[in-house]
Amino acid sequence: MLIIFNPVAGRRRAQRLWRVLDIMATSGVRLEIVETQYAGHATTLARAAAHGDGRTLVVAAGGDGTIAEVAAGLAGSDCKLGIIPIGTANVLAHELGLNFSPAGVAAALAFGRTVTLWPGAAAGSTGTRLFVQMLGAGFDAQVVRNLSLSLKRAIGRASYVLQSMRELGRYAFPPIAVSLDGVVSEARSVIVSKGRLYAGRYLVAPGCRPTDRGFSVVLFERPGAWQAALCGAALPFDMIPQMPGVRVIRAAHVELDCSTAPAQTDGDPCGSGRLVIDDAPGSIAVVVG
Repeated sequence: MLIIFNPVAGRRRAQRLWRVLDIMATSGVRLEIVETQYAGHATTLARAAAHGDGRTLVVAAGGDGTIAEVAAGLAGSDCKLGIIPIGTANVLAHELGLNFSPAGVAAALAFGRTVTLWPGAAAGSTGTRLFVQMLGAGFDAQVVRNLSLSLKRAIGRASYVLQSMRELGRYAFPPIAVSLDGVVSEARSVIVSKGRLYAGRYLVAPGCRPTDRGFSVVLFERPGAWQAALCGAALPFDMIPQMPGVRVIRAAHVELDCSTAPAQTDGDPCGSGRLVIDDAPGSIAVVVG
């Protein structure tokens, strides 16, 4: 079993990985661990394992961004994707109902069933990026772009709250042109979601599942720091879909003009410009408990 480990997860969260490995090693499972060295390295490693070495299971040990990179490398193969959730938010792991205990993770990797995941694919000027949970454009991408890695390592999800407060006073909330299955509108921030959850276990898109084709698109149509602060306060109470100025719309094909706004996929910056978003060409089998 190949495990692709993102060491950026930090020492404390990586302890879960070592406990999982100890349990699996005592069960006689043969393990190979490779650490990522740079952005995109997990994709290269996963592609070589699935398409070159003929692996049947590759495990992503990290957060949603690491999972997305590994998924991109497995695309077009029959290799299954396993997950050891040691990221900051672990949204996909929550979405799939994974067991976070070391014993539960080890059992799932050894004996778990699989579900079919349909990633999203965002095509832009710098190429196409797969995402497993969501693409954000506007305010949340600004937070991701300016977030300090050292702060993220030190205080985890609280770092996003702190950075959001910093950005409220300086982000301009420029308009983003949106096309949903050909219907054009405008928003100040957008979340293109494959699942129900956002930023951990917070509900933003009821009924949306990463095992289905298509997206739930959350449009934040009102500009300004006050509106963003209200939505931030509503997030822990799962009230985003009910907020004034917020619409949640299903779509199979999404186009965003992010010429004046940043974008991010699964918590990693992905630049700006025009983005064309569809389901990835193929599905991926993910091992769950």
